[in-house]
Amino acid sequence: MALHAFGDDALGMHDAVGLARALRLGEVSRDEVTAAALSRIEKVSELDALVGPVLASPMHGDASGPFAGVPTVIKDNSDVRGLTTGQGSEIIRARPAAKHGPVAREMQSMGFGILAKTTLPEFGLSASTEFPTRSPTRNPWNTDYSTGASSGGSAALVAAGAVPLAHGNDGGGSIRIPAACAGLVGLKPSRGRFVLPALEKLLPVAIVSEGVLTRSVRDTAAFWAHADRSSSRSLRPIGTVTGPSARRLRIGVVRQSPAGGSTDADTLAAVDGAVALLERLGHGVDAIDVVPIDQRFPEDFVEYWSFLAYVLQKSTPRIDGRTQRDFDSLTVGLAGRFRATRLPGVVRRLRAAAADYASMFERVDVVMSPVLGHATPELGFLSPHVPFDEYLARLTSYAAFTPLHNVTGSPAISLPLAQSSVGTPLGVMFSGPRGDERTLLQLAFELEDAAPWRSIVS
Repeated sequence: MALHAFGDDALGMHDAVGLARALRLGEVSRDEVTAAALSRIEKVSELDALVGPVLASPMHGDASGPFAGVPTVIKDNSDVRGLTTGQGSEIIRARPAAKHGPVAREMQSMGFGILAKTTLPEFGLSASTEFPTRSPTRNPWNTDYSTGASSGGSAALVAAGAVPLAHGNDGGGSIRIPAACAGLVGLKPSRGRFVLPALEKLLPVAIVSEGVLTRSVRDTAAFWAHADRSSSRSLRPIGTVTGPSARRLRIGVVRQSPAGGSTDADTLAAVDGAVALLERLGHGVDAIDVVPIDQRFPEDFVEYWSFLAYVLQKSTPRIDGRTQRDFDSLTVGLAGRFRATRLPGVVRRLRAAAADYASMFERVDVVMSPVLGHATPELGFLSPHVPFDEYLARLTSYAAFTPLHNVTGSPAISLPLAQSSVGTPLGVMFSGPRGDERTLLQLAFELEDAAPWRSIVS
């Protein structure tokens, strides 16, 4: 069953750019927009996409910002002044944040009004937003299915029309995966494109990138045209991207994951459909049979994921009386398999992956692949109640294509170009060399123009 909140109100069918324009022109007022967003959030409460209170009066941002008055939500692993940051956990001792984190500051500088915080699985470690005891976050396209993770709550609310744009972050696919599951645009930017959280700066391999989930390419492009102000000087500026380029690209196609698992028929059909579309548009498309990375990469990423789980489990304050065994079973299982003696070799090989990945772009401009190993699963497939060994096998087979870009620091974007056999969205991923988001956005504009994605309303 589909569940959405689109209707004849101040939000209408606007994306964030369109709503900001309507606000500037006085076609709608900020109060009308806020009231509509609050009403829509209530209408889709069964999605269980929010954590904590919904603010009756948003934390309004800069009135001169490009998105002034546009309502949004922040993922619950980023600080918002006065709200707790729960990290998706049911047992951590969370206190109200004394000040905004870098994401909330940036969103407010652009004019967004913050309404609430959104769900994620504990510490963002899973690819489905499900919990040990509380209700899972549901996919608005079919509420029996997962909305992905870890930015699952944000994706659910954008897809359902409650807000036009929402914050997400991506440490192993956590923007791209929910974008693929919920029929959205999800760009993981290059490392250094946005200010890193303090913890990320201390890690041996910085894998997390901040970003947004949107329903339109122009929203993603407009967001990054402004957020790019804080980029590392080592990156080429994205600049303002408003449409396709006349340039025809050399596009390499990867159909099977570096992890060696099989890709399901629906997903392969989505890739084949994208190949046909690209060829009709005049791009050159060729298969890439072997991704030039160390064959130990999939295992090394799981080892690094285990290291992160171990650090988070040990360092996070717990509710009184709770032990380390009370964390989510995925956190406990990953932390339990961590071995410090393996970490130096893992870090060395992961750092070397960037140069191996970059070598692909000596003969292609863009690489296309699935986002995930198979179509969006039903809720329960990646539940914390699945035995850990089976859970980990399912997770690594499912989230098989996305982690490479986190390790290499390169950009990748999920576009909702297809649907599964049961009608849920399917994403196709396009990636480029570090610093070349501009080419990905131009291509995304062209594909959106040529084959507009299906609307949840239709």
